[in-house]
Amino acid sequence: MQMKVLSIFAVLAVCHITLSSFCGFYVAQADTKLFNKASEVILVRDGNHTVITMSNDFQGDVQRFAMVVPVPVVLQREQIKVVEPRIFERMNQYSGPRLVEYHDESPCGSKEDDFLKKGVSGPIAMRMRDRADASSAADGVKVEAEYKVGEYDIQILSAQESGGLETWLVRNGYTVPTGAKEVLTPYIRSNMKFFVVKVNLDRQAASGYHQLRPLQLRFDSPKFMLPIRLGMANADGYQDLIVYALSKNGRVETTNYRTVNIPTDQEIPTFVQPRFGEFYKALFDRAWERQKDAVYNEYSWDISSSNFVKCDPCATEPPTLAELQEAGVDWVTAASDEQAMGGGANYSGDVFFTRLHVRYDRAHFPQDLQFQETRNRASFQGRYIMTHAAQSGLQCPEATNYLKKVYERRVQEVANLAALTGWPSDERQTRYVQDFKERAERAGAKLSDSTERSALTPPDAAPRNWLGNPLIAGAFILAAVLGIFFLAERKSARGMK
Repeated sequence: MQMKVLSIFAVLAVCHITLSSFCGFYVAQADTKLFNKASEVILVRDGNHTVITMSNDFQGDVQRFAMVVPVPVVLQREQIKVVEPRIFERMNQYSGPRLVEYHDESPCGSKEDDFLKKGVSGPIAMRMRDRADASSAADGVKVEAEYKVGEYDIQILSAQESGGLETWLVRNGYTVPTGAKEVLTPYIRSNMKFFVVKVNLDRQAASGYHQLRPLQLRFDSPKFMLPIRLGMANADGYQDLIVYALSKNGRVETTNYRTVNIPTDQEIPTFVQPRFGEFYKALFDRAWERQKDAVYNEYSWDISSSNFVKCDPCATEPPTLAELQEAGVDWVTAASDEQAMGGGANYSGDVFFTRLHVRYDRAHFPQDLQFQETRNRASFQGRYIMTHAAQSGLQCPEATNYLKKVYERRVQEVANLAALTGWPSDERQTRYVQDFKERAERAGAKLSDSTERSALTPPDAAPRNWLGNPLIAGAFILAAVLGIFFLAERKSARGMK
């Protein structure tokens, strides 16, 4: 039985209330399961030391599982291990784009000028406080090392040319995709090695794990990169990759592609809550359609032990000492009792968390991803806001202005929804705006319809067909007839001369 080759990324067959704080109630989250063919990688960098942890979401007969990863050096046995799959679930839950909700205070129950004053929920505030068997000389392929790690049999190969490596893989039972030779050549020219993995069925059964566990590689190299080209050898369309990058000093960004922030901090209608995953997927799709060769920053945050606010709002607990160390963050240590109480973390050390989302294909990503660690420690998150309007106790003079503001806000929310997702206006959006328009008008507010009309127009609506208006169409026809008549008269006059 032949094995299909995989790349590391794809199958080839408490809050201080300030103006700058976010603060809110986390209610929904968008995760990696929204995206087809999405792979996840944890990338840790400290100087020239790199730790890469690769998730395995392989579906199917594990006898057909295989993986080939270009690596810069021949790895030793102690540089390879398997880790628990939950580490990816924790990274995703902590950093995923989130929907937060606020509730307006009744303008009749408070003399605050800011009727949209926001606060953080009690539970969130408490959490923030607590815390191949043989090589062929003819092929030019050499097996540099062989290891048994967990349920995996691992070989590390070197090759002199891509054709020989391709031949070796075929002879050893791998199904090599069309175009693999072309993709392998740059890695061989760069003197990179090949980390080749198969599943040992007996050890996999004895392990008690039904799913393949993630593999983690550690090595020293000046190259700070992820190889993605091999995963595109015979890929059908684009693939999504989520990178959870952990570093000491600041954000991790790509150097050979633009790193841009995903659209964020937009107020959207409350009816989006049950469809938040669908909303975010549409938002990302739209952003990607506009700039297909960019890497998108979805989250970046200083989670150092000295930083009290490690998320705002927190979708889940930030990574613990044990989880950071399992991911390869070796420079953090256990915090003293005094440090843990002061910073809310059970570890001591500087850690910056970056979540990058790249959707790649051959046309837009001809090179592997090259990274750099920056000094940028600014906080960023994919965060979308819904605000519930006060529904009762609106019988005071201030209520008229409040209802008008809510109406205007809802108009803007609907416009934001259309701009972010491309979704056309529908009956739900119209009702969402009209409800408070009617209440505001009954309270005596004076409203303008022009903003509402533009907000409820589909973002990609076709230009208006002026010829559909009979009067304008008639004017065009008349002008055309008069023009023809005028030209004929001039031609006749020239002939008479």
